[in-house]
Amino acid sequence: MKLNKIVPFAMSALLIGGVAVPEAVSAKEEVKAEVTSDEKAFVKVEGTINGTEKNDELTLYTIKWKEESFVLAITKETLIFDNTGKKVELKKGDKVSAYTHADKPMIMIYPPQYTPDAVIVEKDEANAAVVGIFGDELVDPYLKLQLNVDDSTDISSASGNKVNADDLKGKDLLVFYKETTRSIPAQTSPEKVVILDVNTVDEDATVEQIIEDDHYMVDGVKMVPLRLLAEKLGYVVDSTGVGAVVSKGAPSYTITRGQKEYGYNKSLMKFEAAPELLEPKKTYVPVEFIEEMMK
Repeated sequence: MKLNKIVPFAMSALLIGGVAVPEAVSAKEEVKAEVTSDEKAFVKVEGTINGTEKNDELTLYTIKWKEESFVLAITKETLIFDNTGKKVELKKGDKVSAYTHADKPMIMIYPPQYTPDAVIVEKDEANAAVVGIFGDELVDPYLKLQLNVDDSTDISSASGNKVNADDLKGKDLLVFYKETTRSIPAQTSPEKVVILDVNTVDEDATVEQIIEDDHYMVDGVKMVPLRLLAEKLGYVVDSTGVGAVVSKGAPSYTITRGQKEYGYNKSLMKFEAAPELLEPKKTYVPVEFIEEMMK
């Protein structure tokens, strides 16, 4: 189903001598037009922080926008910047924009709770920051934005890995910029670009390290990535489209997302919590299941 969205970009070009020349506009100058796209990569929620609650695993920030409230579940891996590209800490009263991958399930509670990939504190009216998936031509078709990266662009990765301009293609990117052209797609020469690869796992990481670095708490149950850990333990993981078959010689497990029951050889077993797609293309299972596989 196609979704009609209103996004800021320019509808005209400045004509000089019969040639269309892109005109630069401020990142905050909105020229709205209706476009059609079904490629929304990230869900954006915005508002002002008016409450916090901290526990061992994460910090919950309640934000309010008009009459609506949302909760942001912030972990140690959540990227937090102001819109000039500086790392900051969140505090009450901050006006924020939070970006969560559209494929990441949202916990069905009220107020809605998101586990954002990145949070931007809106501080400087002259600057803007967006998160999207940019293809080989560095265009995000949903944002209608193209990046013109040059030697002056500060390029980095959330994981700390060394990267260059070629590494940006086809990746989830956090982009900081000031001006865009009046064109479709709008073009910008970003001041800073961050690749959102924070979940990249070190090949030398142990099972214990992966569990520590990559887990979610769902209703009190620690959920960990199935494929990463199973393959680390020597199992073969075959996707079924709705789950996976995990095997190593005789032992074989059949797992279905959203169902607590799973097959073990010819027996029927039960998870404490149902496997879920808590990140794009990553099924998570209770940590006790991994511990069972290690025996």
